Amino acid sequence: MQKPPQAVDFALKETSPNIGAGALTGDKLSCTYDLVEQMQYLYVRVVKAKDLPPKDVTGSCDPYVEVKLGNYKGVTRVFQKKTNPEWNQVFAFSKERIQASILEVFVKDKDVVLDDLIGRVVFDLNEIPKRVPPDSPLAPQWYRLEDRKGERAKGELMLAVWMGTQADEAFPEAWHSDAATVGPEGFVNIRSKVYLSPKLWYVRVNVIEAQDLLPSDKSRFPEVHVKAILGNQALRTRISQSKTINPMWNEDLMFVVAEPFEEPLILTVEDRVGPNKEEVLGKCMIPLQHVQRRLDHKPVNTRWFNLEKHVIEGEQKKEIKFSSRIHLRICLDGGYHVLDESTHYSSDLRPTAKQLWKSSIGILEVGVLSAVGLMPMKSKDGRGTTDAYCVAKFGQKWVRTRTIVDSFTPRWNEQYTWEVFDPCTVVTIGVFDNGHVGGGGKDLRIGKVRIRLSTLETDRVYTHSYPLLVLHPSGVKKMGEVQLAVRFSCSSLINMLHMYSHPLLPKMHYIHPLSVTQLDSLRHQAMQIVSMRLTRAEPPLRKEVVEYMLDVDSHMWSMRRSKANFFRIMGVLSGLIAVGRWFDRICNWKNPLTTILIHVLFIILVLYPELILPTIFLYLFLIGIWNYRWRPRHPPHMDTRLSHADAVHPDELDEEFDTFPTSRPSDIVRMRYDRLRSIAGRVQTVIGDLASQGERFQSLLSWRDPRATTLFVTFCLIAAIVLYVTPFQVVALLFGIYVLRHPRFRHKLPSVPLNFFRRLPARSDSML
Repeated sequence: MQKPPQAVDFALKETSPNIGAGALTGDKLSCTYDLVEQMQYLYVRVVKAKDLPPKDVTGSCDPYVEVKLGNYKGVTRVFQKKTNPEWNQVFAFSKERIQASILEVFVKDKDVVLDDLIGRVVFDLNEIPKRVPPDSPLAPQWYRLEDRKGERAKGELMLAVWMGTQADEAFPEAWHSDAATVGPEGFVNIRSKVYLSPKLWYVRVNVIEAQDLLPSDKSRFPEVHVKAILGNQALRTRISQSKTINPMWNEDLMFVVAEPFEEPLILTVEDRVGPNKEEVLGKCMIPLQHVQRRLDHKPVNTRWFNLEKHVIEGEQKKEIKFSSRIHLRICLDGGYHVLDESTHYSSDLRPTAKQLWKSSIGILEVGVLSAVGLMPMKSKDGRGTTDAYCVAKFGQKWVRTRTIVDSFTPRWNEQYTWEVFDPCTVVTIGVFDNGHVGGGGKDLRIGKVRIRLSTLETDRVYTHSYPLLVLHPSGVKKMGEVQLAVRFSCSSLINMLHMYSHPLLPKMHYIHPLSVTQLDSLRHQAMQIVSMRLTRAEPPLRKEVVEYMLDVDSHMWSMRRSKANFFRIMGVLSGLIAVGRWFDRICNWKNPLTTILIHVLFIILVLYPELILPTIFLYLFLIGIWNYRWRPRHPPHMDTRLSHADAVHPDELDEEFDTFPTSRPSDIVRMRYDRLRSIAGRVQTVIGDLASQGERFQSLLSWRDPRATTLFVTFCLIAAIVLYVTPFQVVALLFGIYVLRHPRFRHKLPSVPLNFFRRLPARSDSML
């Protein structure tokens, strides 16, 4: 049967790129870039110049170098009044875009109106040597400058020019002709980069008690609480139950902090003297550099900290010295994994403390090949354009490819490697449009791909084209496709299989678990910290990029997600429902031959009960072997049908993209609120029915209904006597034959046990 066009459009496609063409070095194959297609580049390393002639009236010059190849040119930075400048910059020109036969390197003097030519060096492309990694780097050499007529000019320029591939060590630092625009200072800095997430810690502050507080009003009982501030995080304890000058709390406050620790922990003891009015009774600042680091659940030592109080007299701030103290237990909890991603697709599950890390189990290699069919993301000179780059995140390591300017079919062919410590983790690859090329807009999301490592076969290279899907207020939209090559190599199969017996998270998450509310709040803070730190890198990884990769808004309400999760549950239960229907057909003799065979099997298992468990496990084994033929051969990908994004109502999309708090008119909010109430009403009815069934089980022996309990207790006594004197095989045989009886011996009315169970009382009678 032919698939609908939409399903084909959103499908994962297997590709056959020309990868693995490693460079031969002797009898060894260089496989540094064996997951990407080999790309040829002309490299020009501009090192330095000497003895440049003065060009200005001041007797000096402001030199810079311009590297020109056909229509492409790159410009170094300008040195002010320097005749012996050192640039040490590398330029890379893609061989595919070379349309010239000569390479010209100009040394110019920066001027206000027209830049003066100091000299130039000309290369014939046919004479440029080829370099094959991992050869030693090509040594630069001095070249004499000549004027436009070919005559010798004053000064010399140190250069290195060679043909190479993206496996060259100069590739990451080079300024690329296909990945940049040319400005007065040369190529825009949009090269590939590697970033590291900051090391995150949980800070646990156990506020125990305070002593000798001095409230201003001695005639009232103080209502004291402690407020803790760490960066942009603020938490407070409850008001102490002991309303004295020596209050007690014994309450934990949890924060997230990143190394290096930049801000101290600030604690203030406050007295609530009126509505929304607090008086500060004392304050202390604790640098986190001196806080004890804890690796397990053993309690750390407590400490007393002096509290300072400041009052303003006139225009001066005066410190009141008094023996007010606060008793604290503070530690950096290194036994937890600080969650900055959703637990459903986390890329790292290791604890913070490096001493607790296990050895790696393998290597993940991702080759970012290219993209096809990208949509125009912005307008330039009256036409649509896209300046695309990729970001991949796994563990603490983020990578960013270079930006390919003005192309709907960019080719990156960059390969990256990560250590793998747990196979049940997910690598995320996102594609973005660089909004900072030729403007100052935000980096727009084009789409992303998630790949769970445990779904990959080891040492197999997966080459697929993944659809880039983004949900817009108008519906789901395909923004193009990204072509990836992925390989998960296992260093020790035994160690990897042993990981399946370990808990998913570090031990501290189970010994001293954090509440769901705490985890949500701490994850939000962790994402903000990671986003802020990566934004401060150079070049920055923008806030909108980090938030999209970490799914910062995944916790928001969505009718579409709720529907999708409901049908996921129904999909899981469909197997049990199918088994129930099959058993019902057996009991009702829909297929007499099958029912007779089930009778025979049942009688054998009853007469030989030792065969029951082996038969069950043998049946499961055979099902697993049978399903091997239809095992998945492709990595999982975004599924619009599973996400209920292919047929979602426009109003539900508008609700999903609404701000929080809402920005919609009151009549729309009222309609959505009524709709939410109707759905929630159905959900609460189902939950209430499940609760009632459980309460009926509890009431069997609770004497809430004395007659029902009397009947059940009497039945239990009789059943115990009968089962004692009757062999188990006879009871099981009679029960099974009764269940499998022919329909002519069945009644349409419910059975006696079911009638009895439905008559049992539940606590629904006590609900208001």
